[in-house]
Amino acid sequence: MASLCMNSTVPLSPSSHPRNNTTLSSSSSLLVDNNNNIHSNSLKTTSSNLKPIVVIGHPPTFVSAPGRTILAVGDLHGDLKQARYALEMAGVLSSDGQDLWTGGENVLIQLGDILDRGEDEIAILSLLRSLDKQAKSKGGAVFQVNGNHETMNVEGDFRYVDSGGFDECSDFVEYINNSEDDWEETFTGWVDVSETWKEDRTKSRSHWGPWNLVKRQKGVIARSILFRPGGPLACELARHGVALKVNDWVFCHGGLLPHHVAYGLERMNKEVSEWMRDPSENDSTIQIPFIATRGYDSVVWNRLYSRDSPDLMDYEAKQVCSVLEETLQAVDAKAMVVGHTPQTIGVNCKYNCSIWRVDVGMSSGVLNSRPEVLEIIDDKARVIRSKTDRYSELQAAAYT
Repeated sequence: MASLCMNSTVPLSPSSHPRNNTTLSSSSSLLVDNNNNIHSNSLKTTSSNLKPIVVIGHPPTFVSAPGRTILAVGDLHGDLKQARYALEMAGVLSSDGQDLWTGGENVLIQLGDILDRGEDEIAILSLLRSLDKQAKSKGGAVFQVNGNHETMNVEGDFRYVDSGGFDECSDFVEYINNSEDDWEETFTGWVDVSETWKEDRTKSRSHWGPWNLVKRQKGVIARSILFRPGGPLACELARHGVALKVNDWVFCHGGLLPHHVAYGLERMNKEVSEWMRDPSENDSTIQIPFIATRGYDSVVWNRLYSRDSPDLMDYEAKQVCSVLEETLQAVDAKAMVVGHTPQTIGVNCKYNCSIWRVDVGMSSGVLNSRPEVLEIIDDKARVIRSKTDRYSELQAAAYT
């Protein structure tokens, strides 16, 4: 039974340890090396006879997914409706409202910042976890990388939390306490019932000011319990790293620089994950990568990779290109895919398409723009812009 007491000083963590969730199918085999990394050779193949997906690292850091189509989705910021629309466009989510995986053996990657600015954050996390389970049974996979807003919430930084986000946390705690299922079943089931809970909450909402204040305080307490290091949702986030390399592509929320690669992607992922999962391990050795990845050097990132500043001179652009090239060579990747900064022109690439920027600000809490998805097939990248005009050749690149 999954339960969580609002008055408890230490919340119950998910019953399934993150290490147990690395398995990609019931018939998988796991190898743990001397560095305590998990090597999973586990995805079921179908009639297409694709080679299995191999995952290295805990949380996943290096993935070999031979022959798979890779689909990358940017920042979602608590907007379940837009998230579903993006996933339907990507061809991995059924359009009948049943939230079924339709991606077959494809690989879906979400680039972080699911939290903040919207009221359906936990529902989106629940949906992606459910799709992950379904994808594994079909030979596909779903991966997430944590963004700076995930890290901020585990820190207890709630500056950007929508009022509905606090309400969802209160409802989710009550939902957990009422559930008799284990954590995984409870968590993946939330997306199916969250809308009903929201409707009931709206109908019963009191306009009496002091009571609303009490409800807000309750929501803050609930969020603190759920997301603090060792909390149930912090442990969920700990299942994901801050950087992920799939085939010859590297995915991260805000961008990688050479010193991140030099520190070690597996090491960085592992230590940040440990900090999220176990407060007793929150010591100085974990603060180093935590600080390094807190905003992914967001100031440098915004200047280097993301913003098309009119005062960026040719000389500076060459320097940026040099830094990017050095980073890609260090991680042995052909291109980098990032989110973090909304692109008002839609998904686009820069520096000879060695970096793709996929955050389009689709959440109603950001720009409420039309969702877009990056598709990578045989190292050729295309942008999926709409259902009717599935592919846009305006931004396309082939990598050899």
